[in-house]
Amino acid sequence: MALDEMEKYKILLAEDEAGLRDITTIFLRKNGFDVDSASDGIMARNLIEKNRYDAVILDIMMPGMDGKEVCRYIRKMYDVPVIFLTALGEENDIMEGYEIGADEYITKPFSTKLLLVKINALIKRYHGLVVKDGKITIDEMVIEPSRRFVTVSGKEVTLAPLEYTLLMYFLDNKNIVLTRDQILDAVWGKDYEGYDRAVDTHIKKLRAALGTMSRHIETVIKAGYVWRS
Repeated sequence: MALDEMEKYKILLAEDEAGLRDITTIFLRKNGFDVDSASDGIMARNLIEKNRYDAVILDIMMPGMDGKEVCRYIRKMYDVPVIFLTALGEENDIMEGYEIGADEYITKPFSTKLLLVKINALIKRYHGLVVKDGKITIDEMVIEPSRRFVTVSGKEVTLAPLEYTLLMYFLDNKNIVLTRDQILDAVWGKDYEGYDRAVDTHIKKLRAALGTMSRHIETVIKAGYVWRS
């Protein structure tokens, strides 16, 4: 779904492979974004210094300055969502990406529709939720998206990657009843072929981890779940 012209957000795409960079840029522009593109990390950093972006998409393996270095630079200077879009898909690569400060990590080959969903969700989160000094505060819960770090009443909450993604999906869709199929598509991906009760299992784990904040997650009989603000 394209963004309204009144809300034309600005995206930076840093990708050294020209064909993929051009195709992705065209796709994002068709979906209502204002897009700048960079062919290497140094060019990306220079653009970031001169412009304000609503989201930054980084390949990792780029000449001059790789995506990890660019992400570290962003985290020192700016509050802007960062998405890694990379061929590096091993678990260690993904975990390192999040530790460096990425908000999302998408592996190639990728679905452009999934990329669009991730971008819209991150922009909505950063604009719709109050992000101050890199932190989102909701009641007694504090989230640092760049580190995927969550505390409730000052105590660290240990969340598996899937539960963290589930939490942020709820927050991106506050007060909207979400069906199990919607949750599966958004959190597990449209290619997931497992049992839909996996949603119930992970929501149970999320509720247990959140403690007092679990009061916001309501079960809607014969419909799904909702985060009540």
